[in-house]
Amino acid sequence: MPGTWSDRAPLTGIVAVVLVILAFVIGGETPDFDATGKEVLNFYADNEGSQFAASILLAYGALFLIFFAGALRSVLRRSEPGTGGLSAVSFGGGVLMALGMLVFAGLGFTLADGHDKFEPATAQTLNALNGDFFLPLAVGTSALMLGAGIAILRGGALPRWLGWAAVVIGVLAVTPVGFFAFLASGLWIIVASVLLLRSPAAPTSAATPASPGAP
Repeated sequence: MPGTWSDRAPLTGIVAVVLVILAFVIGGETPDFDATGKEVLNFYADNEGSQFAASILLAYGALFLIFFAGALRSVLRRSEPGTGGLSAVSFGGGVLMALGMLVFAGLGFTLADGHDKFEPATAQTLNALNGDFFLPLAVGTSALMLGAGIAILRGGALPRWLGWAAVVIGVLAVTPVGFFAFLASGLWIIVASVLLLRSPAAPTSAATPASPGAP
């Protein structure tokens, strides 16, 4: 059915956020950055199943986020003047944000899978990375929000207040309050998804030009 994907694509943003929330809820609080190797191994031995589930949910959340970033880029590009650089930055930020999520998913999965094989020092190192390797996620969130926010302010694809909110989140994402900016970006994605779903689908191809003799 023509237009089906473009009409429903924004749903991927909502699905992505729901999956990430479920991953956080199921995964719970993992060992602190400075936990000993033995503490890390004991935690993953006791919570192997929940950590597997959280990692898989987070990975699927990253996948749906990429689809949302593509749908958002399509809408932003139609209203963006020039070469579409801002919408491309937003899409690239979404991909990098998804990569950052996959890093955490992969580290959690590795620790859950190898808790009975790793030496304590290895587990401690992986746990430290799982706690502090957040820069790809922070920069990706910033690029997604800043690119989308400025594109909205310039092209008007979505309400201006949503554009300003994205700019603020994008700036905060690379500051010490970046974790809260990441949480706010989830709310922004849900709101943007709802607004995109309620908006009529834009035509996907230009109208055929009228012939010279047509009225």
